[in-house]
Amino acid sequence: MMKYQDIEASELNSLLETQKIYLIDVRNDDEVARGVIPGAIYVTLSSIPSVNFSQLENQTVVFYCHAGVRSAQAAGFVADQIEATIYNLRGGILAWANAGFGLTDLK
Repeated sequence: MMKYQDIEASELNSLLETQKIYLIDVRNDDEVARGVIPGAIYVTLSSIPSVNFSQLENQTVVFYCHAGVRSAQAAGFVADQIEATIYNLRGGILAWANAGFGLTDLK
């Protein structure tokens, strides 16, 4: 059984408006340079195993990548490490952009 759930872009947008979400972008540098979902934290997929996610215990965390495959791997890995509400953005940043939601530069 998966310890994380997929979330649609419209659902994520609603959550971002109503509660604190830790949004983690696991794409590569060149992809991130094209824009991120506002409020995202950048953590490369390859560095996920070395990051201590304990500070996100009992929080809501959403992972995303370009199309949702790499972020599903990250979500599954982190879901095995901590107790939190963990989501994978179904369709990734492509779904976000196709739903008409904006991007920003990484801060």
